[in-house]
Amino acid sequence: MKYVFGPVRSRRLGRSLGVDPVPLKTCNWNCVYCQLGRSRPMVATREAWVPAEDVVAEVRQTLEARGDGIDWITFAGSGEPTLHAQLGWMLASVKEMTEIPVAVITNGVLLHDPEVRAALRGVDAVLPSLDAGTDALYRKVVRPHPEATFERLVQGLTAFRQEFTGYLWVETMLIRGLNDDEAALEQLAHVLEPIAPNEIHLNVTVRPPSEPWVAPPEAAALDRAAEILGRVAPVVVPSGRGVFVLDEGRDPVEQILEVIERHPLPERVLSEGLAHLGEATRAALFAQLEATGRAQRVERQGEPSWVARSAFFS
Repeated sequence: MKYVFGPVRSRRLGRSLGVDPVPLKTCNWNCVYCQLGRSRPMVATREAWVPAEDVVAEVRQTLEARGDGIDWITFAGSGEPTLHAQLGWMLASVKEMTEIPVAVITNGVLLHDPEVRAALRGVDAVLPSLDAGTDALYRKVVRPHPEATFERLVQGLTAFRQEFTGYLWVETMLIRGLNDDEAALEQLAHVLEPIAPNEIHLNVTVRPPSEPWVAPPEAAALDRAAEILGRVAPVVVPSGRGVFVLDEGRDPVEQILEVIERHPLPERVLSEGLAHLGEATRAALFAQLEATGRAQRVERQGEPSWVARSAFFS
């Protein structure tokens, strides 16, 4: 599959079928924590980056072949999905073909655009990002395209909240020593209050971040974040570790590639998911991954992970 991957196990969305409507790192942010490496270059224009008809056809084909047990269909993947000019048509087409709820994971920058808000209005959940409560900290964390300003982000989120009747779950990535102190969290809570999300999801780096110095916060900082942000909305804190499960009857190497090209996986997670195959078979699979030329092994915080070969990590 070129545009559909998984299902993957998500702590927020259960067994989630991923849909990737843009090429790798087609994004207007260059986040220090991005699991897909650096954005080179960043883009700000909405275009038909991939054929919308092909994306919808792959979703239909996947649901017909193995739709049982899928909890959500999630438009996300390897870049910013709202940069696809035909996203609204794709979302409406998928909603017409299934009763499985549809979610969009987005950085939220383009929600200032009425056309983008209209495109997302009919889905069941939108998960935008908000990692900072000030312009200065926003620029340090996500290193945005010049057009993707903090003011536009907040304006767009506020306008979308007034129009959207589904679940609005704001995603906040916490980074040790950058945005996890009390002052930063209070500023973030102040910005989030008028947006009034249904939930706030705290995230920490569990996959290799773009920059090697990025590290998850201490437990005390997570507790502090849950307390401060919990005054705005219910807070979901990180829990458990990722899992990887093979679908029987499909090429295991291709399945792994489909996932890691959008969601890199720590080697320990892959090993745990492949434990039933035995050590020799696992070693052979990792060798095959590297031999495809589509995967690379990256180390962050002393832990190796498998990521797309085309992703740029320093």
